[in-house]
Amino acid sequence: MKYTKRLFGLKNIYDTEASDGLFALAMRENALFHYENCADYRRILDEFSFDPRSIESAEDLARLPFIPTLYFKHHDMYSLPESRMLIKATSSGTSGAMSNVGFDMGTLWVGAKMVINVGRFHKLWSPVPANYIIFGYQPTKTNRTAVSKTALGFTFFAPAHSRTFALESTKNGYELSWERVTDALFAASRSRFPMRTIGFPAYTYFLLRDLKERGVRYKMPPGSMVTLGGGWKQFYAEQPNKREFYDLVWEVLGIDEEHIIEFFGAVEHPILYTDCRCHHFHIPVYSRVIIRSPDDFSPVPNGQAGLINLLTPMMQSGPLLSVMTDDLGVLHDGGCPCGAPSPWLEIIGRVGIADIMTCAAGAQEYLKEQS
Repeated sequence: MKYTKRLFGLKNIYDTEASDGLFALAMRENALFHYENCADYRRILDEFSFDPRSIESAEDLARLPFIPTLYFKHHDMYSLPESRMLIKATSSGTSGAMSNVGFDMGTLWVGAKMVINVGRFHKLWSPVPANYIIFGYQPTKTNRTAVSKTALGFTFFAPAHSRTFALESTKNGYELSWERVTDALFAASRSRFPMRTIGFPAYTYFLLRDLKERGVRYKMPPGSMVTLGGGWKQFYAEQPNKREFYDLVWEVLGIDEEHIIEFFGAVEHPILYTDCRCHHFHIPVYSRVIIRSPDDFSPVPNGQAGLINLLTPMMQSGPLLSVMTDDLGVLHDGGCPCGAPSPWLEIIGRVGIADIMTCAAGAQEYLKEQS
C-alpha cells in the first residue's frame, strides 16, 4: 500500500491534476493486490482480458473493468480473511439487498488520514463541544449499516456535549420521535454550545417544514451548522431545490447557508465528498469519477450527463477500486468560485435497476449464479 499511503497523506486535497500520476500508481498497486488475492475479481479481469500492470497513467483507468454496486449487494468479494476486518458495514438496503464491506487496519489508517485532511480543509474540526442532533439511527451492536456508523463518526469532529437520535432503538425496533428531536432543538437553542445536525436530508427537511408550518422558530448559538448525508432515496420525489431548503433552515434555525454542509459517499466507495461554499462536490485527490454513457458505458465529456463510475485505491479488504453506481450525474470542469481546482460532481438523481444494462458481462453472469 505504499502508493496508497502516500496518496492519502496528501493535504492539498483538491489538487487532482498534480496527483494524477500518484493516483494511477496507487490504483495499479491496488488492482494487482486484488487480482492476486481475490479469485472472483481475477476472473472478472481475465474475462475482460485486462492486465492490472497495464495501468500506467490516469487515462488508463477508463479501461479498468468496473463492477456495479448491484453485484456487491448479491455477492461478497473479499481479498483478505474476514478475521482481519476490524469493522464491517452494510449499505442501507432500501432495495431489499445489502452490500457487505469490511475495513482492515490498513484501510482504516488511510481512511483516517482522509477524514483528518478533509475535515481540516472544510473547518469541521473544533475543540468547542457541540450538541449533536442525528437525523438517523441510534447505533447498536446489531446495526451494521454504514450510514449509522458514519453519522456517529461525525460527532467526533467536535467533542459531543450531547447526542440525540431521531431514530431510537427500542425493544420493538427503531422508533422515530419528532418530540424528542424538537425538545433537543429547544435545549440546543438555549445552550452556550453550538448545535450540529447530521443525517438524512429528508428527515431534516420534513421536520423543519413542519416546525415552520406550526410557527416554531429557534435561534441557534454561533458556530452551529446543519450537515446532511445519506441521500433522499425513497423520498427523492419530495426533494426541494437547494435554495428552498437553505431558506427553510435560516427561517427555522437561524443558520445561514455558509454553515449548511452536505456529504456524499457510499458503502461501496467510502470516500468523503464534502460540498464547498458554492455547494459543489469537488473530487478529492483520493478518488476519481468517470461519467459513462447509459447506452454503451463509454466515458462522456465533462458537462454531459451519464452514470457515475467511482474510483479509489482506498480499500484493501475487497476490490472496490472501480464501482458503477445507479446514480446519474454530470462532471463539471474546475473554475468554481470557491477556488478548489478539481472538477466537481453534480448528482442528478437515481435510476432504476431495470434501466441499467450492466456491461460488466462477467459480473452479470456471477449475479445470475447467485439468484
